[in-house]
Order: sequence, then structure tokens, then C-alpha cells
Amino acid sequence: MTTGRILLSRNADDPLQPASITKVLSLYLADEAIRDGKVRPTDPVKISQKAGRTGGSRMFLQAGSEIPLAELLKGMAVVSANDASVAVAEYIGGNVEDFVKQMNGKAHELGMNNSFFKNPNGLPARGQFTTARDILILACDYLRRFPESLDLHSQQYYTYRDITQRNRNSLLRHYPNADGLKTGWVVQSGYHIVATAKRGNTRLLAVVMGAKTPAIRARETEKLLDEGFMMVREDPRQG
Repeated sequence: MTTGRILLSRNADDPLQPASITKVLSLYLADEAIRDGKVRPTDPVKISQKAGRTGGSRMFLQAGSEIPLAELLKGMAVVSANDASVAVAEYIGGNVEDFVKQMNGKAHELGMNNSFFKNPNGLPARGQFTTARDILILACDYLRRFPESLDLHSQQYYTYRDITQRNRNSLLRHYPNADGLKTGWVVQSGYHIVATAKRGNTRLLAVVMGAKTPAIRARETEKLLDEGFMMVREDPRQG
């Protein structure tokens, strides 16, 4: 993160469905809207039928209820809530379609030249794709602009309506100094993660996409981070 240098890379431009890593872009837009004063974390967000019916990983939101925006963002960051993503998109964008236009506009602005998004949560959609390089670009800018977001992404558990769910980022529990960022999975492309850890003044980011199992995803990510920290230790200019 200090130098922006890519220490290791393989197949960084292969397109894959982004899965729930998509939510990093949705959270980016939400944090930007809060910073610009367009919305407030305390704003009550009314849950639509569309949001309440959204499947996959979720907070189990009830249509018709009102939830503070900050609570929805926490659900997106910690337990990858697809229903919360739809509710946030509707609230900030006016509707999901316009919010997705904002997502693609931001992706273009950031230089994510090999990405296109069709929804705010990463559920499978024809024509939706990204690359490891583009996710790295997104994650770097997200953490630079909103470093406080790690307060959410580093939480291992989240409870809503007496339902406690665990963060799917196993590195938070097993890898020293890991404090984020986001996992994802869809059948079409496998298991993804954009992970970050900080030691001393050095923060590293690792992106692994298309792993066949969660265990392989975790193992390969830990190997990347280990190698990266070793390279920085041997040559401090790298950090």
C-alpha cells in the first residue's frame, strides 16, 4: 500500500464473476455518500420487498422494517449481506439500476478497465465480471480513502435479530495482523478473497480469485502475504 508496487502476480487480468467482492465497490459508494453529506449513518432505511426477498448470504431483513444505514453497512461488510446491499443501493441510488450505473462509473473513474457490474451484491449475473488487478485497484483506493472501514471488515461476528453469523474471512482468526477485507463465492468462478494485513508500517494487500475450496483460498492468500512480508523485510524500500 505504501509504494503501490505489485510484488507477485499471476493471471491478474483473467476475467471472473466478482461474487461478493462486489460489495467493496458498493461500500465505497456508500462511504463516499456519507462523506459528501448526501446521507448519514443514522438515516433510517425502509426495507423494500425486493431487498427482503434477496437470497444467498443475508441479514434476514424484513420487508417494511426500517434499519439504520450504518447497520446495513455493517451487515454488508461483516456477513456479506445481499439483502442489505439491495437496500443500500435503493436508498443511495434511488433504485438498484441507477446505483449500479454509479458503480460502473466509479469503476471507470478508478481505472478498473476490465470490470463490469450488474448488481450491488455480486449474485450471479450474465455479463458481470472483474479481474484480480481491478479488485486490487479498488481495494487500494477504498482503504486509502476510507481507512476506518477496517473497523467493520475486521469484525469476526455480527448479530442481527438474535442471529449471529461469522465473518467468512478465516484469515481474521488465523493470520497474524489480518484485519480485512472481503471474500466471495459463486459456482461459476469459485472462491475469492481480497485480504489485507499490517505489520509495523507495512500494509499488504493480496487478491486470490477462483480457488476451488475455501481452504485453498486461505492457504494461497497466506502464502502470498508471507512472501510479501518477507520481501519487504529483506528490502525495506519495497514497503
